[in-house]
Amino acid sequence: MLADFINPYHLQIASFILINILLAISVYVPLSSGQLSLGSAGFMGVGAYTSALLTIHFDLPIFVGILIGASVAGCLGIIIGIPSLRLSGVYLAIATLGLGEVIRVIFVNWESLTKGSIGLTGIPQMGRELLNLARDFGIQPAMFGLRNNKFVYLMVFVILFILVTATIWFVFRQQNSRVGRSFSSIQMDEKAAESMGINITYFKVLSFSQGAFLAGLAGALFAHVMGYISPSDFSYHRAVEILIFTVFGGSEVIIGSIFGAIFLTLIPEVLRFVSEYRYIIYGIMLVILMAVRPQGILDIQLLSKFKRLKRSKGGVR
Repeated sequence: MLADFINPYHLQIASFILINILLAISVYVPLSSGQLSLGSAGFMGVGAYTSALLTIHFDLPIFVGILIGASVAGCLGIIIGIPSLRLSGVYLAIATLGLGEVIRVIFVNWESLTKGSIGLTGIPQMGRELLNLARDFGIQPAMFGLRNNKFVYLMVFVILFILVTATIWFVFRQQNSRVGRSFSSIQMDEKAAESMGINITYFKVLSFSQGAFLAGLAGALFAHVMGYISPSDFSYHRAVEILIFTVFGGSEVIIGSIFGAIFLTLIPEVLRFVSEYRYIIYGIMLVILMAVRPQGILDIQLLSKFKRLKRSKGGVR
C-alpha cells in the first residue's frame, strides 16, 4: 500500500528542503552577476505577508496570493536594485542586510496590519485547499489507501517539487542564453562587459529582481505551508542561513546551491540524537569547510573532473 511508504514527518522535511532550495537559488541568481545580496530574508517576508494578508482579508485563492506576493517582492527588488547599482561586494551585502532588518521592523511595528511580533495566524493552508480541491473532483484519499493528513502532506510536496523543478530548469536554460552569458561577463569584469555593449544596469537589476521574486515565492509558499508566520521567521539569522546554503554548497554552480540547501536542512535533523550539541557540530563543520574549501563543496573544477571520470569509464566499457 502507498500509505506504508509515506511518513508525514519525512514529507514535511522534504517540503522545507524544497523551500530552502528556492531561497538558495534566490542568492545564487544575483551572485551570478556579481551581486552579493543578503536581502533574501526580507524579500521572503514581503512575499509571505503579502500573500497571507491577501488570502485572509480578501479571500483570494491561495495560488493567486502566492503569485501576487512573489510579484510584489520582485517589484521591490527592482525598486531597491536600481539605487543599489553603485554598490558592490560587502557594501551591497550590508545595504541589503539592512533592508531586510528594516522590513522586519516594519512587520513588528505595524501591529494593525501584521499583528506585530505575535504574528499572523489563520493563514489558509495549501494542503487543506488541495484536499478540498481533490474532493471537488471526486478524488478521495481513501482511493489511494491514505488518510487525510498523509494525502495533504503528499500533495504539498508534489506541488513544491513541480515549482522547484521548473525554477531549476528556468535557471539552467537562462545560464545558456544571452542573459546568462551577460550575467557571467558582468561577474568576471563589469567594465569589460560594458565596453562590449552589454547594458550593465538592465542585467544587474534583472538578476537582483529575479532573486527577490524567488525569495518572495519561497516566503509565500512557506506561509501557506505553515499556516502561521511572524517577523522572527525573517530575521538576520534567516538571512545568514540562506547565504550559507549557497556558500557551503558552492556559489559557482547552481548544483552547489541545491546541494547546500539539501545538506544543511537535513543535517540538524540527522543530529537530533545529540540535540544539545547539534548546532555546535553544525558550526564546526562550517568553519572546517571555509578553511579547507572556501569555494564550497562543489565548484566548476570538481564537476569537470566528475564529467571526465564518467567519460573515461564510458570509454573503457
